[in-house]
Amino acid sequence: MSWTDLDDVDALERLLFPADGWSLATWWAELAARPRREYVVARVADSVVGYAGIDHGGDTADVMTIGVSPRVGGRGIGRILLGELIGRAVREGADAVLLEVRADNIAAIGLYRGAGFETIQTRRRYYQPGDVDALVMRKLLFPQGDSVTTDKEDR
Repeated sequence: MSWTDLDDVDALERLLFPADGWSLATWWAELAARPRREYVVARVADSVVGYAGIDHGGDTADVMTIGVSPRVGGRGIGRILLGELIGRAVREGADAVLLEVRADNIAAIGLYRGAGFETIQTRRRYYQPGDVDALVMRKLLFPQGDSVTTDKEDR
């Protein structure tokens, strides 16, 4: 995602999240938080049809947002965006990825479960307005017992 994408991302954000979407000022601040925060966009025929972002906070990365235009729903764009975020978390050395999702967003919960996320906590009445619970979900990037090590040969 670049600065030139922000008008398109903002319009999509307002469509997807009319009650609680991020403002254009928030998007500017998020892009200014690079390199800790990374955002990507998906395009179809030069139009932004999706976006996603991650915060690299050390051992744990946090998915900040994922949004996909309803006009391209069902094409796997959300899965591709989520996969890109997970790949970036792995490259930055994270052990796990966390996210929060509205408990009433069945499609998103299915996407995350399909990618290996599990619910670890419920935050009651987290999303306002509406008093909607948030599910905190986690994906371990290196399941227990698995580790990445390298051995140096003595020369």
